[in-house]
Amino acid sequence: MILPKFLIGDNTDFPDDIFILHTDYPQFIINLVNDEIEWLEDVKGENETELTNEINDLIEQASIFYDRETERYNKND
Repeated sequence: MILPKFLIGDNTDFPDDIFILHTDYPQFIINLVNDEIEWLEDVKGENETELTNEINDLIEQASIFYDRETERYNKND
């Protein structure tokens, strides 16, 4: 099965939260409301600065993905 890089998740127990799941390495779930991240696997890298930059880029990509998806959803309403 081919998975998209990002998925949107929700849960009625957390009605105000917006979860984005990153399915590639490093797998994580981010709550866009408070930027809290839950890592689903160990994140390791030789260069910590490079790893930090990559993680920041993924967080930004998750936010862009959410904005794009909500825009598309709203166009179809």
